[in-house]
Amino acid sequence: MPENIGFLLADVARSMRRRFDERARKSGATGTQWRTLKILERHEGLNQGQIAELLEVEPITCCRMIDRLEEAGLVERRRDPADRRAWRIFLTDKARPVLAELRDIADAMIETALQGLSAAERDALIASLNVIRSNVTQTQESKEAANG
Repeated sequence: MPENIGFLLADVARSMRRRFDERARKSGATGTQWRTLKILERHEGLNQGQIAELLEVEPITCCRMIDRLEEAGLVERRRDPADRRAWRIFLTDKARPVLAELRDIADAMIETALQGLSAAERDALIASLNVIRSNVTQTQESKEAANG
């Protein structure tokens, strides 16, 4: 390949994150906050450790993120009924319109990024990226299983 695909994928992802952060900042949120809210939208009631794992950040970083989201009234901590020491994180009603606004920003940004690609090319791109993700995930899981 004339260009390193790993570099290209990372560069596109970095550029898209930067553009999203620029646009989302006007709404008072960061890309990482949006990712946190999206994770909670899909899996409400996770604990901070689980959220940190999904965000691929250190638990203390996630804790600070949750603190800021809680201060903004977007999430709330509730005691875990099975473990008095643990907290479960839930979205508040105030988070729903913020998520909708950030979803609109993301949709517009993605539409701009995909401009010039036909519907078939977009479908092919998504299918190819899914195959690549699956290959990388399977390779990593195989290595972890082999190494115990």
